[in-house]
Amino acid sequence: MSDEHPTIEHPELGIFTRASTEMTDGTVLTHDWYVGSVSSEGTELELMLEATSPEEARALLPRLQDAISELPSRRRRASDAVVTEFSQGEPEPSELDDAATDLALETIEVEADGTVILHLTDTCGSHFPEGYWPAVHFGAEGGITQVTVES
Repeated sequence: MSDEHPTIEHPELGIFTRASTEMTDGTVLTHDWYVGSVSSEGTELELMLEATSPEEARALLPRLQDAISELPSRRRRASDAVVTEFSQGEPEPSELDDAATDLALETIEVEADGTVILHLTDTCGSHFPEGYWPAVHFGAEGGITQVTVES
């Protein structure tokens, strides 16, 4: 990584680098994110920090670390919120349990304002059309503030 975009090392969360994409013509686009990954329950989770400088990214690491330490309960709250958001009525407990299995956590994102977003993927393909996934937003106090569908 260049001096312009140094990597960030965290003892528990690993290494974060400034996200970039190389275009077919060789042009490199630098994104407003630092990215890393962490293993959780046998799966690699993508980690994203909305930041344009190492200092901004480092400031978000405690929020990310808190989210990961609460991951089992947050993940279940997120899948329950998705089902509740898109159900016609009160979901049955079996629907919530099925969603907890079918909706796998793929990415944890922390926005500059401290919002934590869990991006889920539909592992069975029966809940969301291909190319779309649910995302659950947690505010600063840890409550769910929004459920969205991303593409």
